[in-house]
Order: sequence, then C-alpha cells, then structure tokens
Amino acid sequence: MRLQARRPDGSVVTLRPLARGDRGRWQELRARNREWLQPWEATIPYGVEPRLTFGQLRRGLDRSAREGRALPFVIDDGTGVVGQMHLFDVVWGPRCTGTAGYWLDREAVGRGLATWSLAMLIDHALTDYGLHRVEVNIRPENTDSLAVARRLGLRDEGERVGLVHVAGDWRDHRSFAVTADELAGGTLVGALSRRSPDHPRS
Repeated sequence: MRLQARRPDGSVVTLRPLARGDRGRWQELRARNREWLQPWEATIPYGVEPRLTFGQLRRGLDRSAREGRALPFVIDDGTGVVGQMHLFDVVWGPRCTGTAGYWLDREAVGRGLATWSLAMLIDHALTDYGLHRVEVNIRPENTDSLAVARRLGLRDEGERVGLVHVAGDWRDHRSFAVTADELAGGTLVGALSRRSPDHPRS
C-alpha cells in the first residue's frame, strides 16, 4: 500500500512500507536522531527492551499489517525515508479504532511533512481501511506535535494521566481524536490543499 499527496508547492509526500533497500538510510536516521527522539518514544516498563535487527523490524511491521493490527508506513519526501507514520493498536469489532504515532528526522522538521502525513494516514484509515475513529496521544511538552494535531483540527479530548511509559517513566499525554462521521465525506488532505501557501506548517 502506497499513499501519496501532492502539496500546493508541487512537492509529493509518500507513505509506503519499509523496504529492504531502506536499510542504510533507516539505520543512519535512527542513529543520528537517537537523542532527538528519546524523550518522546515509548519504552518497556519492565525488563530489557529487545533490540531488533532491521530485518526483524521490517518483517514484524509487515506481519502486523497483514494481520490487521497496524498500518505501518515510512514517510518519503522524494529523497528517501525521513520518518515514520503508523497506525497501531488497531481494534476491530464494536470499536473499529486505532492510534496514530509518528516521528521525523530532526532535519526534516518545519516543512509540513508531519501534518500532511498524519492527514493522509487518518483519511486512509477512516475512508478506505474501515475504521470509525483514530486518536493521537501526545506528551504536553511536545509542542511541535501538539501543533500538528491542532492544525488538522483534531478534537482535543483532554489529558490522560500516566497513559504511556516513555523515557523510563509513566507519562501523561494529551489525547486528540477524529471519527469518520466528523470527516462528513471530506478529507483532511483536501482541507490542507485548500489553505493558502503561507499557512503555518510543521
């Protein structure tokens, strides 16, 4: 599955699966951004977190997609991978919901890639994939990610105490959500495309 959107400036953002050929770029990105990402990434509250090889990671993501448990994508700005955008904790049955998570290369921040990629993921999840609701949980200190959620007009559902274990402790998160009913036949990508070129981006 590949999702693409052409932005008003002509640039194309692509969400696609992690591929074998991404190994070098992926490993370089993760190593270079380790300190930048460490305050925001989930950790295991017990024992030692397993260190997966690139192959194990890729196969695990592909398996979760086949089993309907996740929608894992990398963000490609045309030069290669610059981050990750995925839907995880997908629950079907009477809930039909999932949670979005993402990260960007520090050097790619400020170009609107997170905003457009999250809009693409949510549109796909709620219109094509068959989910009813998508939520995004963000640490209150992460002002860049809070701005992304608010720029897309996601409903602010308030703060949830000790929601996720991050950087060695249980952290509070602010929850944002959107349902298929709220899109009302429109798309978040369409709304972004109609905005003026000088609209703030991140």
